Amino acid sequence: MTRVVIIGAGHAGGTAAALLRQYGHEGPILLAGAEPAAPYQRPPLSKAWLKGEADLDSLLLRAVEYYAEQGIELRTGVTAISIDRTARTVAFADGTVEPYDALILAMGSTARRLAIPGADRPELLELRTDVHAERLKAAIGPGRRLAVVGGGYVGLEAAASARALGAEAVVIEREARVLARVASEPLSRFFTDLHRAHGVEIRTGAEVVGFEADAVMLGGGDRIAADAILVGVGALACDALAREAGLDCALGGSGGVVVDREARTSDPAVWAIGDMTYRPVPAHGGLHMRLESVPNALEQAKQAAASILGRPAPPHEVPWFWSDQYDAKLQIAGVAAGADRQVVRGDPAAGRFAVFHLIGQRIACVEAVNAPPEFMAGKQMIGRGAAVDLDRLADTAVSMKEVALPPPA
Repeated sequence: MTRVVIIGAGHAGGTAAALLRQYGHEGPILLAGAEPAAPYQRPPLSKAWLKGEADLDSLLLRAVEYYAEQGIELRTGVTAISIDRTARTVAFADGTVEPYDALILAMGSTARRLAIPGADRPELLELRTDVHAERLKAAIGPGRRLAVVGGGYVGLEAAASARALGAEAVVIEREARVLARVASEPLSRFFTDLHRAHGVEIRTGAEVVGFEADAVMLGGGDRIAADAILVGVGALACDALAREAGLDCALGGSGGVVVDREARTSDPAVWAIGDMTYRPVPAHGGLHMRLESVPNALEQAKQAAASILGRPAPPHEVPWFWSDQYDAKLQIAGVAAGADRQVVRGDPAAGRFAVFHLIGQRIACVEAVNAPPEFMAGKQMIGRGAAVDLDRLADTAVSMKEVALPPPA
């Protein structure tokens, strides 16, 4: 009977274990994670958790009792240290060695570190786990000032939460605009204006050169005083264990274990899912990339579970993401890589608009702020490769149902 071992008890790993049972797997399942908690949702950490609207119990993917009821051995607080692919075993730091017939790697990603003086200071904060979120929550409040190094989504969400709690916030970004690596210029401009309207100081084009206990040091001699410092400058795939085991991994960038459309690695007995993978994206012609999102984790968990059990592969999905900041709900579908033009639909000044990225007349990506119809229609058109009329796409008087061109005869 096939024994499945899952290393990593986050959203991806926890979902894979549940899906294996849902799909009819009757063999033993070991779900082992380095964190002490059972699988839980991470996106609320930068929002609801910081504002006191959520705790660990409310964020658990499933009640702790679920795993025993389903015959899933949940082992938390244990770290895998090596994989023997010949013997098909995993060794853990507590001295145990577990055999597997099928192995799923779901270890996620880890915060990127800055190689500058003071980057190892214990006072510095990051936001990857519930423990990190609780520490940050305790550090912000009325009369406190939070410095956020990195103007990405998590940093901006944390700044918004800090303002909601009455703290001051300053966002320090090396690039010329926030979200420079992950969003369009109109979207960056909108969120910059939104945060400034809520009292957040935004410093762009600012190079951080060092940290003190209570300050961020910038090139040119500027010193940004702060009671708490959150560093969020991207993430690296947790692929060291896979590399040491000889599995194919992406070179350069943020790394990632190379997988196919079934989430299978270069070893036919090993699968990898979630943030740690470098994967093909069929909706974008098989473009390979690393995706960090809950939808990506869920999609690959389905792929791996189906592949292990010999079930038909699930339909490929269009990548999508979201972010909530103040009263702005951002939804993104698709990937803008290769796009050669943009169409803005709606009015950013009114707080409801969408930016469409197109390759010719086909939508590659849509960034929608408080615009669910544009997000949903854009996501569907990306999935089916529909061509659109650019003038009608830009005209809000035209329904999104009427912007697609008829398919060629």
